[in-house]
Amino acid sequence: MEPQNSFPFAGKKSPQDGFAGSFKRFWDFIVALFALILFSPLMLLVAFMIRISIGSPVLFRQRRPGFREKIFTLYKFRTMNDAKDERGNLLPDEVRLTGLGKLLRSLSLDELPQLINVIKGDLSLVGPRPLLIEYLERYEPEQRKRHLVKPGITGWAQVNGRNAISWEQKFAYDVYYVEHWSLLLDLKILALTIWKVIKREGISQDGKATMEEFKGTRT
Repeated sequence: MEPQNSFPFAGKKSPQDGFAGSFKRFWDFIVALFALILFSPLMLLVAFMIRISIGSPVLFRQRRPGFREKIFTLYKFRTMNDAKDERGNLLPDEVRLTGLGKLLRSLSLDELPQLINVIKGDLSLVGPRPLLIEYLERYEPEQRKRHLVKPGITGWAQVNGRNAISWEQKFAYDVYYVEHWSLLLDLKILALTIWKVIKREGISQDGKATMEEFKGTRT
């Protein structure tokens, strides 16, 4: 069930309003379209490998909150199977993560379908990562500022630790990005992202297939 919380910063302007934000959207569209065309053979190969090793569907779809907490459908390549225990419950993520899935994640290839989200306008190339809907009601008010800009495929938190840092650190980086956003910062993040992918840094927490659930920071 999706929370009905109203966005606390609904009346506040986004730092990406105006010409700079319009240019960012134009840049996002052109780069994402070019990248989608460029990587389409690779994406078809990955989809075929997933179909053979894991089965259908090859895409993972999940509803996530985006700009001003508007809900959209996020696309990724599947990296886990649907293995269940004797009671019919899904096994832990680290058990269901396949060998192919580990490879895709280590190279960030599972994120390629999000280029479609960028073209549609759901995502930007750079911005805070879109998280789970149920996290909205667990945020501190300050943390919800991350939704004052469009979410992205990569972001300031991702080049400063990605999944190897705490939730609090991630949100602090997200808010910093919102408060200090510029096109130059976006270019810096894109350059650092390429370097991080090459080095395969911060892909996951030790011993975890996915980031631990965010349970809130309120005491």
